Amino acid sequence: MTAQPTAAAVRNGGDLVVETLSALGATTVFGIPGQHALGLFDALSRSSLRFISSRVENNSAFAADGFSRATGEVGVLFLSTGPGALTSLAGLQEAYATGVPMVVVASQIPLEGLGARRKGMLHQLDDQKASAANVTKSQRLIQHASGIPSAIQDAWTEAISSPQGPVWIEVPQNVLLDPVMVPPVEDALAEAFDNPPRTELVKEAVKWLAAAQRPAIIAGGGVRRGKAEPWLLSLAEKLRAPVVCSPGGNGAFPWQHELSLQSWVEDRYVTEVLEDADVLLVLGSSLGEVTSNYFTLEPRGRIIQVDAEPRVLESNRPALGIRADAGQALVALDSSLDAVLGAGANVPDWHGKTPEQLVKETLTKVQERLDGQDLGRERAFMADIRAAVPDSMQTFWDMTISAYWAWSCWDSRQGQFHSAQGAGGLGFGFPGAIGGSVGLESKGLPARVLAVSGDGSAMYSISELATVRQHNLPVTWLIVDDGGYGILREYMQDAFGQATATELARPDFVRLAESFSVPARRVRPEDIRQALEESLTAEGPNVVVVETTLKMFAPTHLAT
Repeated sequence: MTAQPTAAAVRNGGDLVVETLSALGATTVFGIPGQHALGLFDALSRSSLRFISSRVENNSAFAADGFSRATGEVGVLFLSTGPGALTSLAGLQEAYATGVPMVVVASQIPLEGLGARRKGMLHQLDDQKASAANVTKSQRLIQHASGIPSAIQDAWTEAISSPQGPVWIEVPQNVLLDPVMVPPVEDALAEAFDNPPRTELVKEAVKWLAAAQRPAIIAGGGVRRGKAEPWLLSLAEKLRAPVVCSPGGNGAFPWQHELSLQSWVEDRYVTEVLEDADVLLVLGSSLGEVTSNYFTLEPRGRIIQVDAEPRVLESNRPALGIRADAGQALVALDSSLDAVLGAGANVPDWHGKTPEQLVKETLTKVQERLDGQDLGRERAFMADIRAAVPDSMQTFWDMTISAYWAWSCWDSRQGQFHSAQGAGGLGFGFPGAIGGSVGLESKGLPARVLAVSGDGSAMYSISELATVRQHNLPVTWLIVDDGGYGILREYMQDAFGQATATELARPDFVRLAESFSVPARRVRPEDIRQALEESLTAEGPNVVVVETTLKMFAPTHLAT
């Protein structure tokens, strides 16, 4: 079916979509036009929404994700039917796994073709929304234009209600194109569902914490999503509890605080502290693969686990499970502790050491372990990047060895640290940074951001050089080129003595970027700080390429 043009004065279903999104506060839409979605894009021309067109739908999903992470607002994604919708799914998996609120509007074939398997109908799937079931909170099919405003409002509400995440809406081609009698949308209201902790569970948790001699805290991504940083700091200081942040929680607790174990969750010395805690408070984390130091964590004390996602609770360890938004839970725990503890009532004892002494000694051991592993190049490289990046700048990291280092060693300071550790797919860094830059710009904030990729992951999103150039976005893209899938090479060499299928032919990234009219340079590892300092203060997009092979640190006592 070929889309028929509609007169400019005649409103259609696409207008209802963009009017509702605008009324809900959306400013930006990401996506790629497609045959069945033309009604959406025609309506965009009559709206104030800004459209950012990527070159691959998966990257559009990453960009909407990055927009949401950078701003705390809902990312909006428009998709075409069939191949376009399916291509977005890996990006949506990252948003779903990480709890990023998004509203995804996908087109569909005309209503009369749904389920009929009509011969010759392009893009048709047996059940398109079923394809999104594993990577979105819910899926809706809208069959009548009059249902569009309420459906989008409901989807927005669900997306921002904890556990946050992407919500999928499908609108058939004819519903988008046909004229409507529904009047223009004047207002829309979406308020997150309340998700407070149960009173009896808070009371029990406070009893445990007040009586603890060795309390410790793991701060996961839920603390950041719940904007709970002030209450985490207050609670930790009342308990004098050491705090370690997961990669997703990086930045939830001050890096240089005397109780901060920073983000060294993959070091065995930190794991031993968590194991020795008599009460371990886990906030907004599943205690999953990375945070549990690859499931080697064996806590000997009691665990209190707080998470908005009920399926996460006790999924890896028995615990006092509290289903709640981490922000609401921390407010309740912090205020309740005041009444129980009293001023200075809690005196922790880590086998004759104060918590502050324990933290200092543990971090010293971590650094001494690194000292013994011939990692001078890697540590200098990461330190130079950190020194070059302004304190308030947001950074977006792909699944690459540099990011694996950053999970543990990156002090995010006043900026935010974003990585793809939720689902672990390649290609997040650059398009995520594009969305983040657009989002910051929409809020009138400094929009320069840094993306970090390896050469393997860079190829997943190389086409977005056209996007960043088209919109002249202030994104600096650091590509660390080691000639292949570096982390997989290291894993295979460690496991089998040799690596297979990890080496890659790759382009000249500098010349390729320049072919898109994006300034680029190749620098030596020792010159990365100066190159980034210059690139991060330039206008528009730019690329920095470093050819180097980095190693990962060994987290155990067996390191040599």
